[in-house]
Amino acid sequence: MTARLYSAALTGIDGIEVEVEVDSRRAQEPRILIVGLPDTAVKESAQRVSSAIINSGIRLPAATTIVNLAPADLKKQGPGFDLPIALGILNCNETAPLPGDTWSMVGELALDGTIRPVKGVLALVIEARDRGRRNLIVPEANAYEAAAIQGVSVYPAKTLLEAWDLFRGTITRQPLTYTPSVDDISFDIDFSDIKGQAYARRAMEIAAAGGHNILMSGSPGSGKSMLANRLPTILPPMTEEESLETSKIHSVCGLLRRDAGLMTRRPFRAPHHTISDAGLMGGGSTITPGEISLAHNGVLFLDELPEFRRQTLETLRQPLESGEVVISRASGSMTFPATFMLVAAMNPCPCGFLGDRRRSCRCNPAQIEKYRKKISGPLLDRFDLIIEVPAVDPSALVAAPDGESSAAIRARVEQARNLQLDRYAQTRFRTNSQISGKTLQTYCKLSGRARQILVQAIDDLGLSARAHDRILKVARTIADLAASETIDEPHLFEAIQFRAFETSLR
Repeated sequence: MTARLYSAALTGIDGIEVEVEVDSRRAQEPRILIVGLPDTAVKESAQRVSSAIINSGIRLPAATTIVNLAPADLKKQGPGFDLPIALGILNCNETAPLPGDTWSMVGELALDGTIRPVKGVLALVIEARDRGRRNLIVPEANAYEAAAIQGVSVYPAKTLLEAWDLFRGTITRQPLTYTPSVDDISFDIDFSDIKGQAYARRAMEIAAAGGHNILMSGSPGSGKSMLANRLPTILPPMTEEESLETSKIHSVCGLLRRDAGLMTRRPFRAPHHTISDAGLMGGGSTITPGEISLAHNGVLFLDELPEFRRQTLETLRQPLESGEVVISRASGSMTFPATFMLVAAMNPCPCGFLGDRRRSCRCNPAQIEKYRKKISGPLLDRFDLIIEVPAVDPSALVAAPDGESSAAIRARVEQARNLQLDRYAQTRFRTNSQISGKTLQTYCKLSGRARQILVQAIDDLGLSARAHDRILKVARTIADLAASETIDEPHLFEAIQFRAFETSLR
């Protein structure tokens, strides 16, 4: 007797449908063989499935059961095939196997028959929907994640027996409905916590409004990390498309909250400087997304930038330009999205006190030069804003009033972002930081006088052609914040000012 059910396998952050074909033949004792290019975790399903069936109070007949996972040339990984294999075996041993063409299922089985959560359910549900499988059985812990996808009926199950009854129709239940809550943009931290630092606060607002990369240099305790941590509080909520893209990546890595559906807040990732290339970019024996993909549509914060290995930092250059990362291995290649804001912080010298008015620097010129050369010129070119964050005098901290709130800043940022969405509606761009090539000249036109000012500044500061383009993008954002259709000279002067500090780092 044969039976067929459907599940899906993960390739990168996408799902590919897998047919679970089961053929059972009478034998002296029960035996399960799994074929179809399974990895070790899938091969071990035979033991988990047989124990789960027996411990669920279901008799496992004496038969040799062959399970084929098709297509056979696609490597099957992980324990998510336990549930479809078990249901396929139970269905195969029915007098008249039930058709499973409209069903898809995924889940790991414990030996007692309970169903454990798996990674990547969001991508698997999307694949099932696209294949016309409208009924899905998923682990209860993955229920809200799965139900966030429209057009499918999601049935959570705690145990194998419950899943079997749902599939057979011996119990009826309404599919889980999930209504996303209103975007929660409340935070425990706020820009009003920052006193002083008007220049740095303005730079962070511009960066948020245009999606620009920003590098901050300053003494320890000047507030660089405080500014970076509060950047998400002034970013606009994710669109529905951005939320789905970002949630898929976090789902594959098993990072989605079990009690919620899609992500609504933009991600903020802050890896330690000891991170490996694979940890930052993605990779490993089983290719998985790295920190730059987990920061997709959000912020990647690299504190103590020169302490990262130079080789690791250099790998950022290509994703910063293309918005995606390609990981190639002998087994194949994967492309992960990686459109993020890069926010970095560094000290001005190894001891951190160069230029500090209260503490003297202990570094000699050779040490300072060696420290700064850990960041290459091409990487510096990929920052749109490069600013100095000086230490604030303690007396000024006590006397200074609270700064402007995140809500007030975010309102201006959202207004500027809406202008950009309207302007680039017919293009692939979303923010000013993404425009390039001919479109840069189209959307960032300058008057003859302004053009002369920019050329002179580039010459005086010794900046590159890439820096020239980034100044134009920042000027466009400053004009958007001022609700100006044209880039006027004050907008250009301010954009140049946010680049001038670069010369001291070279």
